Amino acid sequence: MNIALITPAAARSRYGNRNTATRWAQMLRELGHRVGIQQTWNGRSAGLMLALHARRSHDSIVRFAERYPERPLIVALTGTDLYRDIHIDANAQESLELATRMVVLQDMGLRELAPRLRRKTRVIYQSCAPIPRQQAIRSCFEIVISGHLREEKDPFCGATALRYLPEASRIRITHIGGARDPALAVAARHWMQHQPRYVWLGELNRPHALATLARARAMLISSHMEGGANVISEALTARTPVIASRIPGNIGMLGRRYAGYYPPGDAQALAKLLVKIETRPEFLATLRRQCAERRKLISVTQERRGLRELLRGL
Repeated sequence: MNIALITPAAARSRYGNRNTATRWAQMLRELGHRVGIQQTWNGRSAGLMLALHARRSHDSIVRFAERYPERPLIVALTGTDLYRDIHIDANAQESLELATRMVVLQDMGLRELAPRLRRKTRVIYQSCAPIPRQQAIRSCFEIVISGHLREEKDPFCGATALRYLPEASRIRITHIGGARDPALAVAARHWMQHQPRYVWLGELNRPHALATLARARAMLISSHMEGGANVISEALTARTPVIASRIPGNIGMLGRRYAGYYPPGDAQALAKLLVKIETRPEFLATLRRQCAERRKLISVTQERRGLRELLRGL
């Protein structure tokens, strides 16, 4: 089948939606399909459209549905879709109605949908290729944040938490990710000047970013909203324990009983959790064990099977 795969993220972007589109395109080709990745639909005939982002891909979704009303149209919902746009934005809501099938990236995402929409929605967890574990830095207790500087990700909650650590703490936060908003880049540099335990590396190439994540004692994901963060899949694959804001998207990835949550936006609570991880090896061991249990959800085989079954139903 000829598939038009739509993602708003630019071709050389390292943002999550582009990574998802690239990985899905490869898997679909392995399943025997022809796939063209486009930012907006070019109007050429396709047997099926798979669009990431209900709101931002709305124009492509509407045009395809009008041109080929009998052909399958799949919409994959992102974090901003699930936890903001589909509740307030008419375009995002129309995309849901036009979709033949929808995809969410973790099981808690189903809860955001009305029952009639839930029935046409499938859960596909994002996978990650193997990541070799790296030797941890001995000079500090390194916590890595791997995420672009965006307001939705509460990018400086970790930096703020450093203020509440005891002087004896060896924790350092290494932040990987570019800044769409120049003001956030200025803020990151300000934090580095005034908080020596915080280091912002900016956007790194993928091998360097993954190696940095794989050497960390733990990874912090502090977002206010996530659809099913691929960086959690990367951390699980790299055997790096996760510290996460207690939001539905993170709970869907790590499970309801995961021990490494803190209330979103609460820097003092995060600081207490960081101290607990640094000073209590048995607690860190618990996080490692719980992460290992979730690893079975994010295999390449599972994701490819999910895509195959999604298309088989159409």
